[in-house]
Amino acid sequence: MKNTPGHIAWIDLLRIIACLLVIISHSCDFFVGKFDQSPDFYSGVAWGSLVRPCVPLFVMISGVLLLPIRVDTGVFYARRMKRIIIPLVFWSIVLPILFYLYLSVVKTTTPNIDMEAHTLGATVKKLYTFIFNFNYDTIPFWYLYMLIGIYLFIPIISAWLTQASQRDIRRFILIWIVSLFIPYIQLLAPFLGYTGNYGNMGLLGVCDWNPYGTFYYFSGFIGYIVLAYYLVRYPLNWSWNKTLGITIPVFLTGYLITLFGFLFMQEHYPANYAYLEIVWYFSGANVFLMTISLFIIFQKIRIGESALLSRTASLTFGVYLCHFVIVQSGYDLVHTWLPIPPYLQIPVIAVFSFTLSLLIIRLMSQSRILRNVIG
Repeated sequence: MKNTPGHIAWIDLLRIIACLLVIISHSCDFFVGKFDQSPDFYSGVAWGSLVRPCVPLFVMISGVLLLPIRVDTGVFYARRMKRIIIPLVFWSIVLPILFYLYLSVVKTTTPNIDMEAHTLGATVKKLYTFIFNFNYDTIPFWYLYMLIGIYLFIPIISAWLTQASQRDIRRFILIWIVSLFIPYIQLLAPFLGYTGNYGNMGLLGVCDWNPYGTFYYFSGFIGYIVLAYYLVRYPLNWSWNKTLGITIPVFLTGYLITLFGFLFMQEHYPANYAYLEIVWYFSGANVFLMTISLFIIFQKIRIGESALLSRTASLTFGVYLCHFVIVQSGYDLVHTWLPIPPYLQIPVIAVFSFTLSLLIIRLMSQSRILRNVIG
């Protein structure tokens, strides 16, 4: 089951796959962003919907590897924050500079890219405003800001999990699953006559002066952390036939809802990201169906020791950190010079970006100094 200390074979494999799925999702953005009902758009939506479990899988991996924590809370915070904050600061400075240099030289084919956001003045401003939030050049880093919050909470929930019964944990997960439906209820509520409170369409106590509704404390990514812990602590002893007989239909159900839901939202709310993203929410019920199916399948995989697998998995965080600007160049290269259908362009861009990013991070890992900025 285990490889080298600190490595679990199926988790290593899942980490690599999840990283590739993330890169595929960002490779889709150029195609989805056209919103023109073209083959490019439909290819982007099809692939983008397929890979939505990418981030939830990463979160579940953290749940497997970190829970329960067996060190002092202060030690845990020091170790985890060092692995996040140092790379976050480094790449939040480096990526805007790389984007500025790249877009200054290359005439990008990216549709609707705002070149005003990549002037020298705008780039300099990004070098310090990242302390407030991510920007276009660092879009993937929304995950890092969220992950810091998860890490801050893990010692608290770990203390509960170690003494909670199976029934207690299952209750938590069931309440969390209910929260996954809130975005869709909010979407449907106006059709049932709900007009909100003073213009705010929030539900169950949410209003202009209170963003913390009934399910706030049970919602979001923390549920995936608990779910991963539960599935590892109480594994499903299913045969492969039963596993695939359940997970494949569940995955396909989630995928079809995600795919056609996005197309439906695009038709009724064209190019409105606030509504389009509802169907693509990582904490939505349909993406949950896809995520838990993949996790259960990978958890059942039995593979032998592999130093290459472990080493590659250990570099995936660095790949995540640096890949976004490489995806940009991959799109310009493939879209301009490779005359293949868009549904093939997307995986080619992703594989190119993953491979080049992995090579860069592998080289950086050889440096004692740079090793600290790749996580």
